[in-house]
Amino acid sequence: MIRFLWLTLGLLSLAIGLIGAVVPLVPTVPLMLLAAFFFAKSSERLHNWLITHPRFGMAIQDWQDHRAISKRAKIAASISIAIAFLFSLIIGLPVKLLAIQAITLIAVSIFIWTRPNS
Repeated sequence: MIRFLWLTLGLLSLAIGLIGAVVPLVPTVPLMLLAAFFFAKSSERLHNWLITHPRFGMAIQDWQDHRAISKRAKIAASISIAIAFLFSLIIGLPVKLLAIQAITLIAVSIFIWTRPNS
């Protein structure tokens, strides 16, 4: 039963991550990392497929082995963060929400940029 739950969560993470590959501002790699975690607990075949995937495998391996993020991914994340905040400014979110968003996005940026480069 637990293995089925892990598998379901892995497939859900994978599906949302794949959507994120084509929809801006939906995080792809974090969801693929989550899917790899769930698949490691439920399906060796899916786990191996994901960590050897030509598009996502290297980022997953870098994270699992070294807790590293590629410089290209850091730049892409930073651009996405800036676009998200700019969009919030353009649509005129209340100042309180902008402050919360700014603090959160700054914290995420600090986390991303303090990880080693892969």
